[in-house]
Amino acid sequence: MSGAQRRALAIVFGVVFLDLLGFSIVIPILPFYARAFGGDELAIGALAAVYSLMQFVSAPYLGSLSDRYGRRPILVLSLCGSVVAWTIFGLAGSLAVLFLSRGLAGAMGGNIATAQAYVADVTPPEERAKALGFLGAAFGLGFIVGPGVSAGLTLPGVVDTVDAVLPAVVPIDQFSLPAFAAAFASLLAVVGALAFLPESRELDDATVAGDRPSQAAALREALTDPGLRGLVVAFFLFSFAFSGVQVMFIPYVADVYGYAEAQAALLLTYIGVLAVVVQGGLIGPLTERYSSTRLTVFGAGLLAVALVAIPFTREFGLLFPDLTGVAGFLTPALLALLFVLALLSLGNGVLGVTLTALVSGQASADRQGSAFGITQGAGSLARTVGPVLMGALYASVGFQSPFVLGGLLVLPVVAIALYLRVGDEAGEPQPADPAQAR
Repeated sequence: MSGAQRRALAIVFGVVFLDLLGFSIVIPILPFYARAFGGDELAIGALAAVYSLMQFVSAPYLGSLSDRYGRRPILVLSLCGSVVAWTIFGLAGSLAVLFLSRGLAGAMGGNIATAQAYVADVTPPEERAKALGFLGAAFGLGFIVGPGVSAGLTLPGVVDTVDAVLPAVVPIDQFSLPAFAAAFASLLAVVGALAFLPESRELDDATVAGDRPSQAAALREALTDPGLRGLVVAFFLFSFAFSGVQVMFIPYVADVYGYAEAQAALLLTYIGVLAVVVQGGLIGPLTERYSSTRLTVFGAGLLAVALVAIPFTREFGLLFPDLTGVAGFLTPALLALLFVLALLSLGNGVLGVTLTALVSGQASADRQGSAFGITQGAGSLARTVGPVLMGALYASVGFQSPFVLGGLLVLPVVAIALYLRVGDEAGEPQPADPAQAR
């Protein structure tokens, strides 16, 4: 990889980090903001769903537009949209305006597919999974830093100090200040992309103005492509299972472990740190030694085991030492939970990166953005319905059910990976769809 390619990757990683930082700053205050306008738990869930729904609608279109007009202008456009969305969020005077802001933020959130396509453009195939792992680390780092920034900006002393400095026409409170900080982070990403980010691919007249199918036709074509169909299903199952479990994890540790908000937040920070370690440090050596197909099987299998194990960690605690004499909070049950969460982070990190690398391998050079947009869209659709259904299971069946179902949903990804048409170590192509192998 040349020095210019490394610089381009560093810049796009910085842009993605700033964009995800803004997103993660807003997430912790969202439930409290909705309740300030009289919203209940259903409204809070709907605010989460509208983001994913709009991301599902927009991701394939932004990806296809980036194939046609270039990655840089689409990234800049979507980042500008994020600035507007978070500004509206901070100025919201009603629950309806919050929904408007979240919808716009979700529509602009499809830019992750464009960033992934950018990485694919500037990296050779043998280094792509490693580079996408670093992109995933930028996501994880954003989710580590963002909640801490949000917590600091909601402190009364910080809010009062900023309110005294800024003009009276700027409304500052514990909700608007983090939202404006999120808008500022996205604005910095816009400036960075405009000033430093080069276009990753050369566009000719045929690329920009050639005869292309409509967006809907392109989506149907990709979904019937045997090279992408299995991956779209895999992304959907993976995202459905993991997003549903993410939402139910906080109620689980509150109900079973008796943890309050601060303790639950520390567990989320622990997961975020592990995600950065896996995607920023371990993925590179793993992809140099093993194929993406093998790593996908490994990641899916490990994630399935970890998801099923989570609701039984108190029982697994019998296998762990009692360290409360060293540190009072290190109970055997907590040690078991931390161990299972480490397995979950490793499986999730490996699976997310290698599935993305397989998508890149199945798409031609001028369809990278479209392919990433479609698979990201499938993930967004799963994140729209997964948390709602998993929540219903938690309430009606029991706290174990979402985690067990999540593990079972990930298992088919193993079968899909085994049949992907990417070529195995022997050099023989594998069918991309299990149905074709019969």
